[in-house]
This record gives sequence, C-alpha cells and structure tokens, in this order.
Amino acid sequence: MIQLGVNSVLFKSFSFREAAEAIHRCGYDGVEISAIEGMCEHLNLSKWKTQKTELLSIIEAYDLVFLSSEVASRERDRLLLAYEALAELGIPVANIGSGGKSGDEESFKEAMEAIAVGAADALSFGLTLCVKAHVGAAVHNTETALRMVETINSKGLGVDMDPSHIHRAGENPAVELPKVISAMKHIHIRDCKGPGPSPGDPLLQACGKGDIDLFGYFDAMVKADYNGPVSLEIIGPDQNMPQAVNIAAESYGYMNAILKQLGAR
Repeated sequence: MIQLGVNSVLFKSFSFREAAEAIHRCGYDGVEISAIEGMCEHLNLSKWKTQKTELLSIIEAYDLVFLSSEVASRERDRLLLAYEALAELGIPVANIGSGGKSGDEESFKEAMEAIAVGAADALSFGLTLCVKAHVGAAVHNTETALRMVETINSKGLGVDMDPSHIHRAGENPAVELPKVISAMKHIHIRDCKGPGPSPGDPLLQACGKGDIDLFGYFDAMVKADYNGPVSLEIIGPDQNMPQAVNIAAESYGYMNAILKQLGAR
C-alpha cells in the first residue's frame, strides 16, 4: 500500500512531538523526519543518540512510522552520521538533492561522483539514498534523473520524484513518472501554482491548490504498482499551528480521496 506521510519541516516552529501529534490527527500513516541543518532539525544528527528513545516513543504513541528523513546534504561525513542514526531508528530512506548546477557538465560529473559514494555508503547500512530532480541543480528534470540512475547503477540509489520540481522544469509529471518509476523509492509531493521558479506560498503548495495534474500523477503511480512512501513536503516561511494543520489536512484529504477512487487505499 502507498503510505502517505508529512515531512516534519512543515512544523519547523514546533517540537517533533507536536508535529507528530498533528500529523497523526490529520490521518497520515507516517512521517519524514527533517534533519535539514540550519532549517529544521527534528532529528539532530550531532546528538541523535540522546534523542533515540524519545523519538521512537513519540512515533509509537501517535501510531506512525518513520518513512524517511530529509538530510539535504551530499557531504559524506554528514551522510555517514545520518546513516548511522537512520539505521538505528529504523528509517529506510535518506533524501537529498544532487547539488551542482543545471546544464553544467563538470558540475554534473562532480555530483555523480559524490552521489555514487553516498549510495554505496547507504547500501552498506542497508539503506537507500534518494535523490530528487531539483530546480537549478545538476539533476533537475526527468532526463538528468534517468542519466543519474544509469551513470551510478547502484542498489543503494533511488529517485525521489517531486512533481513540483518536474512541473517547474516544464514537464508534465504524470507523463514523466512512468519513465522513472522503476528507480523510484520515495516521492516528495506538493502542488504548485504557476511555472515557478519557486513553488509559491505554502498555502498554495497544498495538494489540489495548484496547477499540477496530481490525479494523473497518482493514477500513473498506481498503474505502475508503486509501493513506496509519498511525503508531503511544504517549504517556505514558518507556519503557525492552524496554518500547518490546514495544509496537512487539506492535502491528506485530497490525496486519500484520489487513492480511494483509484482503488489503492
């Protein structure tokens, strides 16, 4: 079954316990715990050992599962620290962007070298390093995502296909997903109003508020038998609790209704 979750960065102004309670009340299956240095460190990689017991108790208390963690760094030392923490916490996926610069061959080559090492390290911990196409980065659209998979060819590497970035690359995510699905191990999801380059106001990133054909995207997902996590990732200014809950609840209702209509939930 496709599992729906929320990246805890949506609740970056609040404790992880408060985030987990809100995510549970909205109906989600799980959570992507944010370990984004300087933005939201619900998982603090420098002191995760002291957090471990509390984090696991929170997840159990609110009947959630850890789907993934957004680490957002390809630096090897930080990834190794993340892998150690994720393996102990039972978190199967670490999510990052490729870094680098779009359209720059040397930048792409450098990114591939770093990601290849990160994927090999992830595999040694029994984990998956997922990389998403990101506006402005070396991997920024479907073509470069496929090229990354072919170049690295590692069981430790997965694609995290975020439809908002594919949309802002001028592509139709529902059409592009089947091309990448065999390599996809995680999905970040949000909507987007207009062509970008930014995803817009957080309230308009809620699923169903923008211009992306998310029904078609989920339909392609289901037809391809995707069976991984789908984590709502909303970025931008801090939200207060009612605003954050509204975004999460509205998105859950939209995604859950689509999946039920498709017979996948």
